[in-house]
Amino acid sequence: MKLVYARCAGLDVHKKTVNVCIRRGKGNKVEVIRGMFCTFTEDLERMRDFLHQHKVHRVVMESTGVYWIPIWNVLEQSAWMFNVVLVNPQHVRALPGQKTDEKDCERLAELGQYDMLRGSFIPPPQVRRWRDLTRRRTHLQQDRNRLINRICRLLETANLKLSSVVSDIVGKTGWAILNAIARGEADVDALAGLACGSLKGKRAELRAALRGFITPHFRWLLKELLEDLSRLDAKLTGLDALIREAMKDHQAEIQRLCTIPAVKETTAWTILAELGTDMSRFCDAAHVASWAGLCPGNCESAGK
Repeated sequence: MKLVYARCAGLDVHKKTVNVCIRRGKGNKVEVIRGMFCTFTEDLERMRDFLHQHKVHRVVMESTGVYWIPIWNVLEQSAWMFNVVLVNPQHVRALPGQKTDEKDCERLAELGQYDMLRGSFIPPPQVRRWRDLTRRRTHLQQDRNRLINRICRLLETANLKLSSVVSDIVGKTGWAILNAIARGEADVDALAGLACGSLKGKRAELRAALRGFITPHFRWLLKELLEDLSRLDAKLTGLDALIREAMKDHQAEIQRLCTIPAVKETTAWTILAELGTDMSRFCDAAHVASWAGLCPGNCESAGK
């Protein structure tokens, strides 16, 4: 087997410590150097200097939770150009009964020497910052959806069937009606009179849907949920402005993505944040789709 890297380090990463194994040479002439470091930044910088001192060019580590990120940050900013490879733990799983921290990092170093590991795609810092923002937006949007579902369930407990008539209970009409109820309005005619647009033709249905059992307790809960929703909407508005500012130099790519049917600005942000702008990392469009999880996998055995 051809030796590709004469010096390679394997890192076994934990929350508080990192086990390091450096392999130099091959066959009977292999030299193994070991070290262990804490995961505070100062200690990781000492680990970086340790790797530099032994003239290591390739560093291999598993993607253990988020614990690999501090190490990546330190090595990425080093003046010594390390070739850092982050691998999926599933691809380098040790045999049962053969797993120790020392063996793990030595195995990574050996496999790295012979270039037998496929590294994960880690985008550049700018794209990682975009990811942080767009993923935060996704979480906020999920929180918003859950909050709307809680409002729907609360309305049901008071026999208010607003969602049976209004498709979006926090749209213009739904928002006006819910806020009026929270403020103390109980007259179904007055509430139905708040209908906007096409819902004006459904005032009779709205009156029937809004006839229920509204208590002070219910109003308090509804007011709390509406205030939470307003705060979430304000957060989303601020985050959208931040993402737009962060991606302002890539408006051409965003506009081009928006020409795809059903892709709007927020979807284009997510695509850019997940894939980056450097498509040379992928062989072709099929590889991009596969990496993004849009292609079915193959799991064939015995022709089935």
